[in-house]
Amino acid sequence: MTALSYSSLKSQSISGNWEGILNIQGTEIPIVFHIKDSSGKLSATFDSPKQMAYNLPCNSVFLNGDSLVLQMKNLGGKYEGLLTGDKKNLGGKWFQGGGSLLLDLKKTSDVVTSHELKRPQTPKAPFNYYSEEVIYFNPDKSIQFGASFTRPAKWTAKLDEIKYPVALLITGSGQQDRDATLFEHKSFAVIADYLTKQGIAVLRVDDRGKGKTTGNISASTSADFAIDVEAGIEYLKNRNDVDISNIGLIGHSEGGLIAPMVASKRKDIKFIVLLAGPAVPIIDLMEQQAIDVAATAGVSKEQLELYRPLYRNIVNAIINQNNPSIALENATAIFNRWQTKTPAATVKNTTNVTDEKSKAAFIGTFANQLSIPWYRYFMKVNPADYLSKLNCAVLALNGEKDIQVAADLNLAVIQKIMAAQKVHSFKVQKMPGLNHLFQHCETCSVEEYGELEETFAPEALQLIGNWIKEVVAK
Repeated sequence: MTALSYSSLKSQSISGNWEGILNIQGTEIPIVFHIKDSSGKLSATFDSPKQMAYNLPCNSVFLNGDSLVLQMKNLGGKYEGLLTGDKKNLGGKWFQGGGSLLLDLKKTSDVVTSHELKRPQTPKAPFNYYSEEVIYFNPDKSIQFGASFTRPAKWTAKLDEIKYPVALLITGSGQQDRDATLFEHKSFAVIADYLTKQGIAVLRVDDRGKGKTTGNISASTSADFAIDVEAGIEYLKNRNDVDISNIGLIGHSEGGLIAPMVASKRKDIKFIVLLAGPAVPIIDLMEQQAIDVAATAGVSKEQLELYRPLYRNIVNAIINQNNPSIALENATAIFNRWQTKTPAATVKNTTNVTDEKSKAAFIGTFANQLSIPWYRYFMKVNPADYLSKLNCAVLALNGEKDIQVAADLNLAVIQKIMAAQKVHSFKVQKMPGLNHLFQHCETCSVEEYGELEETFAPEALQLIGNWIKEVVAK
């Protein structure tokens, strides 16, 4: 019998499938790591089945004795765990965005399941238009931006004889690539493909720290992302195939906040398209989002209305206190007072708190998230401050079934502000049957995003394209 090396013994004990559950503000998110051993070299992928995200790569797997570290650079995430004596359990934490959450893993099997998601709308080469991979920089050269520029493939003896209207696409919250890839849906690639075929050039850009764009994401806020958009505008203005009198911005979700932030202080933006863009104060938006998301999970309206003030009070207690220890104490006191006057069933169904450990985890999740610079800044923003200063053309669209940016709540504010400002060209429309990603949905929950084959509703694409063409024709 050949003796096994120490490294092989270690990898043997860790190889396989490991499953656990992240608890995020009462929402359970299953996580599955698939760890493989190839001739003593460890590698891993992980799944988030509830989010329909599969086979995401771990950049490194490090095992030292009973300590395991899995690193996911693309997500800015890391898992650190300690093996128990039977080698079948890991006790540890998930780290991301400056915060951490408890995550215990249990070894379940050695079978790795492969998932293939159908995305029929994703554009595939060869394209019948001009497509270029571009690199540009911000003014002080501290950030490099990687992007894709597309335009109709018309050529003349002199290229500068044809100049195209152009739209710069702005992603929503979280680090995203230029295609806004989510659950293998590439919504920005779909939008760019459609608009380019309609005669409109498009620039779509990797976010900070993603793809070919550099920059530190950890300390960045929406204000920094707005500066990044301005760098893109300046790049476009230096191209000889762009009509600089017809530059527009298309922003989805948080991108629908950033577009007005930029356009409100510039005179060179002809139009903006807000796709599920926020209009009410962000703390109001996030409170309603928490309620609507929980409702799709089956929590009753009565219980959620009892939960609503707890959410707002904890958020305010944390973002308005710079001392983390005091903020945590204040949030805990708020929870304790709420718990004493709230039925136990409501406490469990809305927060998943059943004991001191789960209570600490629930409050700790709030504290960790709201300690992130982006989150603290975001929760204090009022989009109306920027919407009220716009003088460009505005198209605002929301899916009727959106549970992240409620359509009625936000579109009504945009309509009121645009009318009061007498914006010369604006259109506000709720899209029947569509969710936050502008997909036709059935349950319309966040979990369903990845289950749907449709990436972006054709009627929404058509509306955007026709409206932009009308605006630039004027």
